[in-house]
Amino acid sequence: MPAEREPRTALGRVTREARPFLRARTGAIVRLGGWSLLEFAQTFVGGFAVARALDDGFLAGSTPTGLAWLALAASAALPAALATRGVFARLADLVEPLRDGLVRRASARALHTALTGTRTGGGASTGSVSQVTHQSEIARDGWAGLVLALRSFVFTAAGALAGLAALSPLLLLVVVPPLVLGIGLFLATLPPMAARQRDYLGADEDFAAHAGRTAAALRDIAAAGAADRTVAEAEAHARRQAAAARSLARWAAVRIVALAVCGRLPALLLLLATPWLMRNGLTGGALVGAFTYLGHSLGPALHALLTLVGTAGGRLVVVLDRFTGPVRLPVPPVPAAAAGAREDGPAGTLDGLPGRSPKAGRPQAPGRRPAPATAELRSVSFAYGPAARPVLDRLDLTLRPGDRLAVVGPSGSGKSTLAAVLAGVETPTGGEVRWLGRPARELAPTAVRTLLPQTPYVFSGTLRENLRYLRPEARDRELAATVAAIGLDPVVERLGGLDAPLDPRRLSPGERQLVALGRAHLTTAPLLILDEATSELDPAAEARAERALAGRAGAVLIIAHRIGSADRAARVLVMDGTRTVEGTPAELLDRSALFRDLAGRWSRTPG
Repeated sequence: MPAEREPRTALGRVTREARPFLRARTGAIVRLGGWSLLEFAQTFVGGFAVARALDDGFLAGSTPTGLAWLALAASAALPAALATRGVFARLADLVEPLRDGLVRRASARALHTALTGTRTGGGASTGSVSQVTHQSEIARDGWAGLVLALRSFVFTAAGALAGLAALSPLLLLVVVPPLVLGIGLFLATLPPMAARQRDYLGADEDFAAHAGRTAAALRDIAAAGAADRTVAEAEAHARRQAAAARSLARWAAVRIVALAVCGRLPALLLLLATPWLMRNGLTGGALVGAFTYLGHSLGPALHALLTLVGTAGGRLVVVLDRFTGPVRLPVPPVPAAAAGAREDGPAGTLDGLPGRSPKAGRPQAPGRRPAPATAELRSVSFAYGPAARPVLDRLDLTLRPGDRLAVVGPSGSGKSTLAAVLAGVETPTGGEVRWLGRPARELAPTAVRTLLPQTPYVFSGTLRENLRYLRPEARDRELAATVAAIGLDPVVERLGGLDAPLDPRRLSPGERQLVALGRAHLTTAPLLILDEATSELDPAAEARAERALAGRAGAVLIIAHRIGSADRAARVLVMDGTRTVEGTPAELLDRSALFRDLAGRWSRTPG
C-alpha cells in the first residue's frame, strides 16, 4: 500500500491530524448536535410565526390569531436557553481533550529535543514552554469558539433555509446563490491567509529570537566588533515582518468583500426581487418572515462564523500546525566527550557535555574511544562582506582537552575575528565550526565556551555574584580556590569581602579583568577564549592568571598581548593576514620571521 503523501499546506496537515481526533469523539459530536436541534427549532419557528402572524392574523383582521403566533415565536426562546446550557456542558468533551493532547505533544517534543541535543530557533526550552502554556491555550480557546460558532451557524442556517422553503421555495432562488458565492470566496481565502499568518508569526518569532540572542550576547558582539552586522540582521528581520503584515492585510481586504457578498447581498437581492416574488404569489407576511430569517438569524450567525474563522481560525490553524507530525522519544545518546568526564564534577553541566574535561595526558581506559576535539575549524573562511577580502581563508585548527594555544600577530591580522568565529559569535562564510565533535549550531554556546574580551563586563552587585555569573551554583570552597588561584585576594580585601557591594566604577581596568578571569576559572565550559583579556595586568599577574587557567581542565585559546603568553603556551599560531604558521615557540623562532620580529619587539617593550 503506497504511503500517504505529506500535505504541503498547514491546513492540510491540521486536517489530516483532526480526522482521527474527531472520529474518536463521534459520541460527543452527536450529543452536541442533539442539544443544537432546539436552536434549529427556535430559528424555524421565529420567522415562520412572524409570517403567519401577519398573513393569518393582523392582515386578515384577526388580532388574537396574530398575537398567538407571536406568543409562539417568543416561547421558542425558552427551550433554546436550555439548549445553551446543554451545549456548554458538552463542549468540554471536545475542547479539553484537545488541550490535553497538545500539552502531551509539546512535552514529548521537549523531551525529544533534550535527549537528542537538537536546538532550533530561539531554543528548545523557551519554545516548549510557549507551546505548553501560551500556544496550547490559544488552540483551546480558538477551538472552543470555532465549535460554538460552527454549530450555531449550521443549525441556524438549516432552520432559516427550512423556514424560507416553507414560506416559498422561490425565496431560496434569491437568497442561496449570494450565500454560496460569498462563503465560497471566503473559503478560498483560507489557505493563503493561513500561509500569510504563518509567515507573519514566523517573522515575529524570528525577530524576537534575534533580539533575545542579541541581548544575551551584547558583550561578545562588542568584543568582536559585530555591532553593524547585528543591526543589519535586525533590519532584515523587521523588513520581513513588515512585508508579511502587508501581505496579510491585502488578503484581509479580500475577506471583507466575501463577508459583504454573503452578509449584505442576500437582503439587497431580496428587496430588488420583491415585485417579481409578489407577482408569483409571495404574501406580505412571507416577505417579512424572510427578512426576519435574514436579519435576525442567518445573517448574524454567518457573520459570527466568518469573523471568527477569519481572525481566530487562521491563528488556530497556524498554532495547531506547530504540533503536527510524529514525536518519538529516542534513547538518550551518550556522547564520547562525556565518557571521560568526571563523575563527581560540579553540577550545572549540559546534558551530554562534560563539565570539566579529563586532565590532559590522563590515560584512557582500554577500549574506550578518545574524546572528540573540544573545538575545530575545518577549512573556515570569513569576510565582513561579499566583496571584502577574507580575514580567514580555509583555516584548519584543532583544540583538544588540555591544549593551550596562543595566537599572535600584528594589529588587524584577524586574531579577534578568529576568536569570534571559534566562539560562535560570527558565522563563517565557508567551512565549518565544530564543538565536541558536533556542529557548533547544534549546541548552546554558553554551555561550551567562555569568551573573555579585552573590556570585560562587571555589573553592580557583589563580587560573589559577579564571580558566579556563569555558574550560579558554584560552592564557597570553589570560590575560595578561584580567588586564591587568580590572585583576587587584594581585590576582595579592598572591597570588604565577597559579599560587600561592588561598584564597577571603583574598579581599575586591571581589577575588572581579574574579576572576569576569576569568572572564567570558575565556569565549567570546556573551551576558554581570551581575547587580550590580560592586557591591563602586569606581567606577574598575567602569568599567575594564565597558570591558574592552565590548571583548569579544558582547552584554552589566548590572543596574546605579551611574549610571555606565547612562551607559556604549548603551541602558538602566528597570523599575518590569511597566512598562518603553527608550532611550538621554539620551532617558530626558527620558522617564522614575523614571530621573531614580534618576540623581539615585545621583549623590548617595558612592563
